[in-house]
Amino acid sequence: MPFYSLIVPVYNRPHEVDELLASLAQQTLTHFEVVVIEDGSTFPCDEVVNHYAHRLECLYARQLNTGPGPARNHGARLAKGDVLIFLDSDVIVPPAYLEAVDKGLALHDYDCFGGPDCAHPDFTPVQKAISYAMTSVLTTGGIRGSGQKMDRFYPRSFNLGIRKGVFDALDGFAAMRFGEDLDLSMRVIEAGHSTGLLSDAWVYHKRRNTFRSFFKQVFNSGIARINLEKRHRGTLKAVHLLPSLFVLGHLAMVLMALCFPPAAWLLTVPALLFFGGALLSTRELQTAWLAVPASYTQLCGYGLGFLKAVWLRVVLGRGEFHSFEKTFYKG
Repeated sequence: MPFYSLIVPVYNRPHEVDELLASLAQQTLTHFEVVVIEDGSTFPCDEVVNHYAHRLECLYARQLNTGPGPARNHGARLAKGDVLIFLDSDVIVPPAYLEAVDKGLALHDYDCFGGPDCAHPDFTPVQKAISYAMTSVLTTGGIRGSGQKMDRFYPRSFNLGIRKGVFDALDGFAAMRFGEDLDLSMRVIEAGHSTGLLSDAWVYHKRRNTFRSFFKQVFNSGIARINLEKRHRGTLKAVHLLPSLFVLGHLAMVLMALCFPPAAWLLTVPALLFFGGALLSTRELQTAWLAVPASYTQLCGYGLGFLKAVWLRVVLGRGEFHSFEKTFYKG
């Protein structure tokens, strides 16, 4: 059985780390350590980590704020495990999570792997709505949230595992602020290593808790998609164009409705689809209502970020960039 190192970068989220460590203390498989890297936080979580020192094998380290990628690399350098598992600080793991990982690797022997995410029953309606928007086929084209993908599987850093030898050989995460996890997954595949989904190794993922912060996140994800295409030619697929087409299509429908008012009903079709899909998925009326603005935020935010990156990077030839650098963690 391999020894697992669970690496968690954190920035000003001690309460989330508390919930994550509490869930890790309940694991049915105990052959692991937890490495927490404080990425320049002004509200550190050292006391939280110390609280679990008698229940978990924990290592805590601080660094200047350099972003999640370098923080994960820092954690990997300190880790002693054969397999590294990167978790975001805003996840909660079920008791059998590591057991599912261990069984999955024994069966498939992946070099790099990931698991799905879902919303915890105790999450707020907004968090559940955002979770729906980030995993629904209607809003993602099927490239997230399930085992049946329209594109090949790229593990993401909220729940990403990789053999330490492979990670070290690839020099870890790149110094990208957004998209660094996909960049690593792409380099894993390009180097000839295997990746796969362990469908039973799922986590509860809180994501953002306001639509404003969610918009900033997905806007930067849209930008990152063009940055990734520049680094890895041919990884941009038709499905990645859908949010931008959604934005442009809605603009066209608004103009059509202004010229021909009876056509205004077309604007209600996406909202009805989002509401119906969320209601069938969650069985919660309030979450279904909130899934409508969450889905619009997901598609419009990503689509607008994508279009901005096309203009600045493809048309004007500028270098890599991201938005909301000073306000990303505010609101």
